[in-house]
Amino acid sequence: MFKGRSDHQLEDDSQQDNKVSKLKSVLGQLSGHSLVFCSDASLRRYLDARSWNVENAKQMIEETLKWRSTYKPHEIPWHEVAHEGETGKVSRASFHDRQGRTVLIMRPGLQNTTSAEGNIRHLVYLLENAIINLPKGQEQMSWLIDFTGWSMANNAPMKTTRDIIYILQNHYPERLGMSFLYNPPRLFQAGYKAVKYFLDPRTAQKVNFVYPKDKASDELMRSHFDMENLPKEFGGEATLEYDHEEFSRQMFEDDLKTAKFWGLEEKQYPIPNGFSPADVVPEPATSIASVAS
Repeated sequence: MFKGRSDHQLEDDSQQDNKVSKLKSVLGQLSGHSLVFCSDASLRRYLDARSWNVENAKQMIEETLKWRSTYKPHEIPWHEVAHEGETGKVSRASFHDRQGRTVLIMRPGLQNTTSAEGNIRHLVYLLENAIINLPKGQEQMSWLIDFTGWSMANNAPMKTTRDIIYILQNHYPERLGMSFLYNPPRLFQAGYKAVKYFLDPRTAQKVNFVYPKDKASDELMRSHFDMENLPKEFGGEATLEYDHEEFSRQMFEDDLKTAKFWGLEEKQYPIPNGFSPADVVPEPATSIASVAS
């Protein structure tokens, strides 16, 4: 049997629904991309990020809409960022965590370029890709970060780190469910103290340092992941193999799914060799109409 919710919880839900309706009203009439983006679930995330203050959430979401209208993260095609991903430094996992969240695997030790903008654009592409692949009812993703091979030589400059944090916190609020930093070296842990200064306290609480042969870390990973799916690099049983050609094929498929979701079917995306458009057009998990409702 499921436990019933208290009257206080129901009242909170009703109040939150009212705040969502009020935020819709103050945002005014929306169309196109803005209408699709401002789903009820999205408005809830922005309200949650601003402690359910409607005016503050309105300002935040308007800044995001302005950023999305110029940066156009949903229109970045894989072929423009594929070179950044040749080593598999950031990729979407083939599995989800126990909460059904999309998982991004990050391996900073495999950094292969020095372009700050290129690295940011590549990450933003994969954030959008992770979101488009979320199961219905799930709004967050998990990050697995493997520090094998990491050193200060391939560490991102502080400015790049700050720019990434700004984008994540201001334009992807409440998208991160949990992050797991596996076996980070002491040098990184010292540097993290400086990075933590720029993190929202709620975001900082989602950052978990985990270590091999550590009981608490092992229990934490088992509580969030199926060990058969989790790569050995993170204490699991699976083999982590990154095939750039295969991953690119998946991203080309997802580019078409993303275009269809946002109503951009007229945009032409290169198709990988050996595939026709009919082969790689999957149905989106959620229709535009349901997102906009």
